[in-house]
Amino acid sequence: MDERDERGPDAVGRAWDGVVAAARRTAADGLVVGTSGNVSARVGDIVLVTPSGVPYDRLGPGDAVGVDLDGRQVLGAMAPTSELPLHLAVYRHTDAAAVVHTHAVHATAVSTLVPEVPLVHYAAAFLGGPVRTAAYARYGTPELADAMLTALRGRTGCLLRNHGTVTYGSTLDEAYDRTAQLEWMCRLWLTASSVPGRSPALLTPAQLRDVQDALEGYGQPG
Repeated sequence: MDERDERGPDAVGRAWDGVVAAARRTAADGLVVGTSGNVSARVGDIVLVTPSGVPYDRLGPGDAVGVDLDGRQVLGAMAPTSELPLHLAVYRHTDAAAVVHTHAVHATAVSTLVPEVPLVHYAAAFLGGPVRTAAYARYGTPELADAMLTALRGRTGCLLRNHGTVTYGSTLDEAYDRTAQLEWMCRLWLTASSVPGRSPALLTPAQLRDVQDALEGYGQPG
């Protein structure tokens, strides 16, 4: 289901349940620690987003936090995540219906090493191509949002230098799966590049384009 296209109170409630479930999943899968990271979903002109500084296991159906696309709070009493500018920038410049931001260990480590994740695996095609690293800026700032948008051009995910990851999708599941793929790919490169005296073989741009073409027919019909 595309969260962005749903309407009405029931749709908002379902989307909020999905946001909370995805946020709890980031913690359960070790992609965040404590209250770090954040998750959002768009329902029409409302962006539902995890609140600032609240453990995900304490969030319930009555704790929904929502803002409009200008960042004005329209739902809930708790303050939205400090990374709200990052989420809103994605919604304003893409067709995203969901955004996942994590501090995944391997991806964050790679963000400190390279300007772009090396093409160690064709999973890069699931994110639109070689995943870039956004220039460092302090969390919660417009500068970080701008750097992220530059790194996201033509991509559905990026690294944030010395910070973490951002991915988006047409559903929360898709956004989360892209985060998981990115973390796995970074872990793979770190593992392969740690072998003394050896360097990982990398795919060429032509090989990646071949995979991207093949993916157009991937999955079940319809």
